[in-house]
Amino acid sequence: MALISKKLLAELTSDDAKGPFITFMLNTHVAHQEVEKDQIRLKNFAKEAKKRFEKRYADQSFAPFQEKIDRLLADPSFWRSATKSAAIILGAEETYVHRLNIEVDNQYYVSDLPYLLAIIKNAQYNYSYYLMGLNRDSMKLYVVKNRAVQEVALPEGAPKDVVTALGDELTGGNLNYSSQGSSQEGIAYHGVNAKDEEVEIDWVNYYQAVDNFLKDGLDNPDKLPVYLFALPENQTQFKKIAKNSYYSDQAAVSASPAQLGVKDIELGAQKINDELAAAEAAGYQKLMNKKFIDQLVDIAQAAKEGKISHLFIATSNLVDGFGEDPDMEYDRRQVLNEIADHVIKNSGQVFILDQKDAPDEKSLLAILRY
Repeated sequence: MALISKKLLAELTSDDAKGPFITFMLNTHVAHQEVEKDQIRLKNFAKEAKKRFEKRYADQSFAPFQEKIDRLLADPSFWRSATKSAAIILGAEETYVHRLNIEVDNQYYVSDLPYLLAIIKNAQYNYSYYLMGLNRDSMKLYVVKNRAVQEVALPEGAPKDVVTALGDELTGGNLNYSSQGSSQEGIAYHGVNAKDEEVEIDWVNYYQAVDNFLKDGLDNPDKLPVYLFALPENQTQFKKIAKNSYYSDQAAVSASPAQLGVKDIELGAQKINDELAAAEAAGYQKLMNKKFIDQLVDIAQAAKEGKISHLFIATSNLVDGFGEDPDMEYDRRQVLNEIADHVIKNSGQVFILDQKDAPDEKSLLAILRY
């Protein structure tokens, strides 16, 4: 789960989170005309939310919520975001805006609880990590968060290439280094005395310098893992050398990153995500060996009693389904949202998956602690 989503869910389900809440789920755009439509949609939702709020919470004032809505409508920076959607959760005191990289159903909720399901869905298979483009004699580092890839500006003296890392300690004889070389690794060596074993030594020494940087020089407060975008032989060599605690061989891109643009690196990051997601989904299937329940009424009761360790909700459940009185805002999503809130508050985990990825392809499943 993405770190920011995990922290937000913990905050929204804590004892300090006091309702009522108004939640707006909006797909967002960047084109001027589309932004105007988004603003109109929020205004219309706000009008309907006010009616529902005043009916449900007649003893409370809607004014603090309206002030927050007006502030958002007048904030240009909010509407300039390039993410696919946003979850806007308003309490009487707090405002939470969570950017999402999934499409959502444009909707609003007025409830004692914030609407959590879209935040959980966005966090599913959403990994934060470093992706290191590693050649024999150079490296670049990218950070992946909320499915976005950004190159990391390395500090001065970081081992971005073999000459910076080793300098006079290069053992390859009279090597003339050129960053404009034509080799597939992006760097050419024009040597007259270099021997294969000396080049091998430089290769090893360079990777040791990179490893030391990851261990001692990388600012990594969240302890994000580091995956490799590198040729197989470079992965093998680095794996032999790596002693830092961040490097992981759980996933990798087996190709040369030399001279690739950000779009190519983004495709590589997607491959990493797919590998991690496949491994995670395979782990879910093993949970079927434990005691489970798959009926909504049983799951609701078990959630209140804190018996659920893992709750799986298929996206097929997230459809409109109002009862006889839509003004009371009863729908299946709200029921599942309340169950999810109970599970998280009792230190359980909630997953929202396509049904093909759910354990035994069940649409609703709860794994019991005992």
